[in-house]
Amino acid sequence: EFMQAFWDVEEVQVKAIQLLASFVRDKTLHYLLTFTELITFAMKTHVDSLKLQVDGCILLLEILSQALEQDVVVALDENVASSLLETVRKHSENEELLSLVCTLLMMTSATEVSAESLRKVGVIPDLLSVLRDFLYNEQICFSCCGVLWSLAVSENNVDQGLLKSAVPVTSAVLREHLQNGRVAESACSALWALSLQGCLTENEYESTTALLLDALRMNPERPVLVKNACLALASLLRLSEISALRLITDSEGSGINLIKDAYHLHFDDLEVVKNICMLTNEMVQYGEIVV
Repeated sequence: EFMQAFWDVEEVQVKAIQLLASFVRDKTLHYLLTFTELITFAMKTHVDSLKLQVDGCILLLEILSQALEQDVVVALDENVASSLLETVRKHSENEELLSLVCTLLMMTSATEVSAESLRKVGVIPDLLSVLRDFLYNEQICFSCCGVLWSLAVSENNVDQGLLKSAVPVTSAVLREHLQNGRVAESACSALWALSLQGCLTENEYESTTALLLDALRMNPERPVLVKNACLALASLLRLSEISALRLITDSEGSGINLIKDAYHLHFDDLEVVKNICMLTNEMVQYGEIVV
């Protein structure tokens, strides 16, 4: 009631958010979730206030973290998504704030409702712009690739032209962070989803195949990365013989041996083995080319 009575007073909203933050751990989750719209509305009303944006995002992250700990799914409605996107646009040069907002978007984007809300407010061009500007930032890249994955696998697919524009940027993320397993894992999942939707052009098949093989080579111990990379490679082989040729003529050694090594390392992980078998099945269709 206090926040609602003084929407237009920035100092009041800042103090209210700070007060909420001071006892957030002492309140039940259901009680806290009722504040999410109030917080984002305050952020949208005072979008110029950097302090309010940062404090609001930190508080929302705390609430969402509690929700995840209790296996509670929190979906973004269109108003909340619009508010967060407005923050991104207004503070497009503030790396700390963008990292917080992108983390929020990733944490909530996995639900179909959230993905649809993000699609409606047109988040992809802004995500790609943030990635281009902060390609070196691990958290931003990790989060944005997670959101791209959610949007690409969503039942209500985003305009394919927008998704196609995400391919070179996502590839740049993977190339930049090949040795960072966490970010590479997220980028591989996004590339898999994009390839599954037919967003790669013929000119991108060979380079993307090589990049995925590099990710496997650099991070063989990460089962989720191996799984996503194999899914992406299988999708590419399904589309083009170019990818099959690139797999066996990999400049760092045969991609087939790389796949075999991944199997031996993760033979006890059914999900990984299943995806390696899927990739192998796609390889077989090319017969003597990959044998």
